[in-house]
Amino acid sequence: MNNKKLLQKTTNSFLLFAVIILLISAPLFYYISQWLYIYETDEVLHFHKGAFIKESRKHFTEQDIKAWNKYNHEVMIVADMGVTKDSIVGKMIYDSIAAEKEPFRVLYAPVNINGKKYTYTERINLLEMEGMVFSIAGMFLFIIIMLLIGIIWISKATAAKIWSPFYNTLNQIEDFEIDKNKAPHFIPTDIDEFDRLNKSLERLIEKNTAIYKSQREFVENAAHELQTPLALFQTKIDTLAQMDLNQEQSILISSLNSDVSRLNRLNKNLLLLSKIDNESYLEKSTIVLNDYIKKHLDFFTEQASAKNLTIITEFTTTLSITGNPALTEVLINNLFLNAIRHNEKNGCIIITTLDNELAFLNTGQKTPLIIDKLFNRFSKTNPSSQGNGLGLAIIKKITELNHWQINYSFNNELHRFSVKF
Repeated sequence: MNNKKLLQKTTNSFLLFAVIILLISAPLFYYISQWLYIYETDEVLHFHKGAFIKESRKHFTEQDIKAWNKYNHEVMIVADMGVTKDSIVGKMIYDSIAAEKEPFRVLYAPVNINGKKYTYTERINLLEMEGMVFSIAGMFLFIIIMLLIGIIWISKATAAKIWSPFYNTLNQIEDFEIDKNKAPHFIPTDIDEFDRLNKSLERLIEKNTAIYKSQREFVENAAHELQTPLALFQTKIDTLAQMDLNQEQSILISSLNSDVSRLNRLNKNLLLLSKIDNESYLEKSTIVLNDYIKKHLDFFTEQASAKNLTIITEFTTTLSITGNPALTEVLINNLFLNAIRHNEKNGCIIITTLDNELAFLNTGQKTPLIIDKLFNRFSKTNPSSQGNGLGLAIIKKITELNHWQINYSFNNELHRFSVKF
């Protein structure tokens, strides 16, 4: 879907309205002008007839009528045509000068000269009227078009200045990241709506930033505070495990040890996320991922042995990146452990290196994962999984910090997680 800018939408609506009005008003203007001209022409004909009757009362003779007809081609006094009242009609009459038929308005009116009935006829050529109406219509159209062009130009010229606070606010909101501790600074504006928008956003950002900081500090402090009791708890469980216990007690101690191990992993992951949020891993160096994977392949093969997984490496290129060594190690470890933990027995893991891309493919459930919440914290595709739901969230956080890209796809019953550097 192609979105349109607000100014473009309002301008398009205005143009559409203007075109519709123009299409309606242009012919309407023409016909009204034509009607008015014909009306005025008919009034002139009646006025000329009235003036003639007034003049004819001054003892017009037949010789005067002949002279009149000789020198007035448009006004003729002819023998009685049986007309009883004034009648005006439109006719196409041949014009000898133009050598073609042209439109005329013709008046037929009964007159009485010296007690004898005659018919008064007068015609007026309407061709000039049509030319005049077309000229006026053209001038009208020109004025409307110039008006439209002027309004659109003024709208666009002033829009840049009027809407600049809005677009400045929009750009800053798009670039704003709550975890970067850099609040946007909106430019002052004298437009009430934009000013209210900026103040509302400032209050919203301030409130949510405070909540985010409070939550982050709580998680970090809680993780730090939990380290000591968890360590003591683990020590005491180890001590109990060394004692002479019966089978039921041994099972209970083993279960407690497993739970404490999960708590330790969760606590370490929360601490890691807090350190990433606080940008504690700033130093970077060049890392060859092929070498790191080969170096730790035995360890991950041992981890995968419980499910009898086959690990296949397809290094088509030497992948060298620039990043923080500690975070890069965590990234690869989590990708490995994710592929092992969510695999099936007798499955496989395929590791490939492409140009600026590292991909882990693994067998597992036969349907694709739900992408919407895949990289959210504490999101688990399988509720019974032994993981804490932070592995993929940590991967996502590391890629964002380094401006890398993590992608997921499902094809040929293989789940594919790839990182583009």
